[in-house]
Amino acid sequence: MIRRDFLKSIGAISAGAALGMPAAGAILPAPLVLPDDAESLNDLELGLRSLRPQTDRQISVVIIGAGNRGNTYARFAKMFPENMKIVGVSDIRELRKTRMGDAHDIPAEHRFGDWSEVFKVPKFADAVVISTPDDLHFAPCMKALSMGYDVLLEKPVAQTEKECKAIREQAHKYNRIVAVCHVLRYAPYFIALKQLVKSGAVGELVSIQHMEPIQYAHMAHSYVRGNWRDSKETTPIILAKSCHDLDIIRWIVDSPCKSIVADGSLHLFKPENAPEGAPLKCTDGCPHEKNCPYSAIDIYTRKKWHLGVFDLAGNHDSDFIMQRLLTPPYDSYARCVYHCDNDQPDHYVSEMVFEGGQTAAFSMEAFAPYGGRRTRIMGTTGYIEGDGTQFTLWDFRTLKPKVWNRKVSEIPEYKGSGHGGGDLCLVRDWIEAVAAHDDSKLSSTIDVSIESHVMGFAAERSRKSGRKEKV
Repeated sequence: MIRRDFLKSIGAISAGAALGMPAAGAILPAPLVLPDDAESLNDLELGLRSLRPQTDRQISVVIIGAGNRGNTYARFAKMFPENMKIVGVSDIRELRKTRMGDAHDIPAEHRFGDWSEVFKVPKFADAVVISTPDDLHFAPCMKALSMGYDVLLEKPVAQTEKECKAIREQAHKYNRIVAVCHVLRYAPYFIALKQLVKSGAVGELVSIQHMEPIQYAHMAHSYVRGNWRDSKETTPIILAKSCHDLDIIRWIVDSPCKSIVADGSLHLFKPENAPEGAPLKCTDGCPHEKNCPYSAIDIYTRKKWHLGVFDLAGNHDSDFIMQRLLTPPYDSYARCVYHCDNDQPDHYVSEMVFEGGQTAAFSMEAFAPYGGRRTRIMGTTGYIEGDGTQFTLWDFRTLKPKVWNRKVSEIPEYKGSGHGGGDLCLVRDWIEAVAAHDDSKLSSTIDVSIESHVMGFAAERSRKSGRKEKV
């Protein structure tokens, strides 16, 4: 069943179930009832639908930023060419621009360098994907909207709360669609979680505990050495990494956030913690390289993680990767994690109170051996616990666990879609929304996306001031 149809007709599996959180004194939704001997939730088909868009239109798209995320979304055009066609590309790196241009047969006149060049020619597509660095979201999005383009915008929306709200107003002014890449909302795992809570499977929702383990090497790659290391140049890590999580919490609670308080700091990755004799780069003969878990040589050439930034064109030979580490601009990823110009916290905690009385606790942790969100949902008659790929529902009346563990990655058309299938599901829904000019086909409209960003900016103010912030 299609997700939005499910949310309109939840009674199909739960007699008398109601949508939305109940007002004071309202009758609670009837709980989801499964046979006592049913151990799996998979038969309910929660969260899954075909990736093929339900439209006959082909949407023409310009990719602004042909790096990892731009290529991820452009892949959809190869899967469903009748629904999406890449007709333009912009990237200041010639290699990336040429690679995408050749892959999609983009004419030379529509291969641009800087993003501003796209808008110096008359509008030539239905929509644009903006997958540039964080500090280059606001200006291209505002210009695209003013020229009549619909937009798929990478998160975070912009660097300041004021700019985020300006994009929202611009979208309304020009009556354009802006889908923010809150991809977790579109992942079958999180959709199934949302549907169960909505159905009353845990009774009335009371509180949520949610953790994002970044994974130690990912932290070093992206938030110490990488593009998001400087909160002033990009955005604070609560937005750069965890606006997904604030959005998911707000979505599941389904009630406006009333207040938020946060704390956290940069604990490890700073010069005073560098081991004695550590040079500026791992490639400069560091005496600790063999034993350092954050060694660039180990992460990239031995483990071969996070290689997308090196423009390898499929060549994963260790010697070739090492040459990249020695060559500008890629050599920035060879820097010692204790000698980088980074300021992002490596641990961050936040607590939220919502208008319906619900509470949520969020923890972002860099020091973990794995990624993937961990979530606990507490309700008056049930409890859910999940790890990003599988969750278990307990009904207090039976205490018999029921599991959702659909192997999304093994479904042929979902294979290779990141974020548990969310990347391509997002593009599908965006294509449908643009084709119908109807943002209700999106799980997250621009208004909803800005709300969770406002929560993030309030959390950062709280972290710095030590005060609880109203949202």
